[in-house]
Parts: sequence; C-alpha cells; structure tokens
Amino acid sequence: MKITSLNNDLVKETAKLLQKKYRTDLFLLEGEKSIEEALEAGIEIIRLFVEEDSFLFSDFKNRIETNSSVLAKISSTVTPPKAVAVAKKFQYSWSSLFKKVLLLENIKDAGNLGTILRTAAAFNFDAVVLYGDTVDLYNPKCVRSTVGNLWKIPVFEITDFEELQDKFLDYQRFATLPKSDNSIYLSDYTLGKDKFLIMFGSEADGLTDSLKKFATENLTIEMSEKVESLNLSVSVGICLYKLQNL
Repeated sequence: MKITSLNNDLVKETAKLLQKKYRTDLFLLEGEKSIEEALEAGIEIIRLFVEEDSFLFSDFKNRIETNSSVLAKISSTVTPPKAVAVAKKFQYSWSSLFKKVLLLENIKDAGNLGTILRTAAAFNFDAVVLYGDTVDLYNPKCVRSTVGNLWKIPVFEITDFEELQDKFLDYQRFATLPKSDNSIYLSDYTLGKDKFLIMFGSEADGLTDSLKKFATENLTIEMSEKVESLNLSVSVGICLYKLQNL
C-alpha cells in the first residue's frame, strides 16, 4: 500500500495522535528503534508508515509506503524519521509483588519523564506511578526519551489520593525534600521494610503537602551548599542507584 497525499484520511487520523485529546487508545511510535522495541515487547501495531522505496519492516502486514512530507506531518520531530507507527496502548495489572516503586507527581516535562522511566528500568525498579497532573505518558517526546524502554517497566496513572493510600499504606514511603531537621541524607539511609515507595514532585514546586504528609520518612541528597538544586531526572537517577540493591 502506498499513500503520498497529505489530505488522505488515514494520514489525517494519524496526525491527530500528536494531540493528547485524541490519544484515547492509540499512540505514535517514531523511528525504527522505538518500533522495533515495541514489536519485541508484544505491543500491537495497527499501521506502519515507512519511507518509500525502503526495505524497513518489509514483512509487516499493515505497512504503508509514503513520502517525507507525510512522515513530517505525522511526526513531532523537526527532521521526520524514516518510520512512524500507530500502536495500541498497553495496560498493566497491579501486582502485590511490586516492592520497589517510584512515584512522580505533577511532572510537566515530557523529556524528563521519558528519561526517568528509562532510569527506573535500568535500576530494576518494579513499577512507576504517575500521580496528579503529570504529562501524558504517550506524549511523543516522552516515548522517544525512553529510548525503547517504555515497555520494560509497568507504569500506572493514579489521580485519586484514596487509591494511592490503599495501594501503599503498608509501604515505607519516602518524600524527597531539601535538607531539614526531619530528613535523612541518602548516604545514611537504611531500609526498614522490604517494600518502599519513593516520591518526587514537579520540577518547579516539588511534592505537594498531601504527599509530604503521606510520607513516613524524608530523604535528602547531600551536596554542596553552593548549588541550590539538581535537575529532576538527575536527582531521581542518584536516588534510584542508591536504592536499587536495598
């Protein structure tokens, strides 16, 4: 199958997925690596646009050859990739076996979120919870930033505090905060329970008061007084590295 018109209905429908309000069940995968990783993980791909006269994904059933103009229309990047796919969102089931869980509250930067998900997978965390008004998991920039690791760790979205309480009441719960009288330096921390939840707030405002109160302990990364704060994804990486083997 070949489509080269920007006015084609299938192209228009695919381009809509660049907007969050249309990503109800489907989302976009941009680039060969993301598509290959999704296929290996068993993600269902509905259709696949590839650069015309290429041999990319030549065995794929719903493969559509197209031109650079169409690929640019259905991609979020300045330079369009050679392949763009439409895939079905994957739904995970919550498990009592999740012992090391990362919570992210009100995260606004899609690139930061993708990097953090990649980090959580790298350091063998069991699950990630997106809480509050966090950027869409399937934002194309977030998907790209995970570099194919989106499928390697379960991700859940929770907006209700009561649901959060029900799931994590028996967990040790850490709030990540600046140094205060009731916080523990990360280097001094020892695990008290075999299940823990570590919580990070937004890039600008940190954790909300409700999650600070929900925490059983406060953690602080020790660093030079000359530096006020760290980038969120850097802070997460440092903490997850420290906690991965506890």
